[in-house]
Amino acid sequence: MTTPSSNTQSNAQGSFGAMLQQARKTKQVSLDEAAAELFILKRHLEALESENFSELPQAAFARGFAINYAKYLGLDSAKIASSFDAAYPNELKAKSVNNTDTPLRPMGTLQRDTHSRIRFNPLLIIGVIGLIILAIFLFRMVSNASKENNQEPVAAVEDVSAIEQAQGAAINIDNDASSVGASGSALNLGDANASTAFLNVKLSDDTVVSITDASGNNLISGAQTAGDYDLSGMPPFDVQIDNIDNVSLMLNQETVALETYATDKQATFELTP
Repeated sequence: MTTPSSNTQSNAQGSFGAMLQQARKTKQVSLDEAAAELFILKRHLEALESENFSELPQAAFARGFAINYAKYLGLDSAKIASSFDAAYPNELKAKSVNNTDTPLRPMGTLQRDTHSRIRFNPLLIIGVIGLIILAIFLFRMVSNASKENNQEPVAAVEDVSAIEQAQGAAINIDNDASSVGASGSALNLGDANASTAFLNVKLSDDTVVSITDASGNNLISGAQTAGDYDLSGMPPFDVQIDNIDNVSLMLNQETVALETYATDKQATFELTP
């Protein structure tokens, strides 16, 4: 009388391979789809369903495949594991114990590269360095432009006014008909009836002041800084003042009441001795 093999006994009791195959077909999942979902090689799933243990990796890993496959198909993983243990040949178990090779080789699952290293792209490093240099260059350009904008431009009118002020302060006033006025022009040469008047302008703060004499000479013009200005010319004088609060005016050493000519602190009038 012949004795049935262990696989025959397992099939008679309901083998785990048949249960896996039946569950997969009931779920209407192909071996390719199951392999893609579980990251297990298709041939290993086929070996589990046919209980072809020689095509499977070592026992521990093959058993893990069976458990994961059972969970994926919605079966009782503990029951599948027990059936797998009962059906697994003893000679393969002994061979698996004596095998000293790394178990990662026959598994057939996706493996990570244990020797992976962080690699640096030389072009990326050069690009980063270039961006840093460009940022520094742009920052310096913006800083220099900001410094140039903060410098106050010197108006040409103010330069001319300063020259006129120096000329007016340096001139020696006498009765000579050839004396020169604050503007540097000869005043009424040959006119015996011409007379020269003297103005003193005191500014307590920066103010726009313009004074022109009868001959059209600009004795003072434009924005002036605080100070004391001595002027002379032929009257009458055309006077324009931006803010009389900052100005004190004297004509031939007599104080001029600026408020009598002012409107909203601005005065435009003709002044004569």
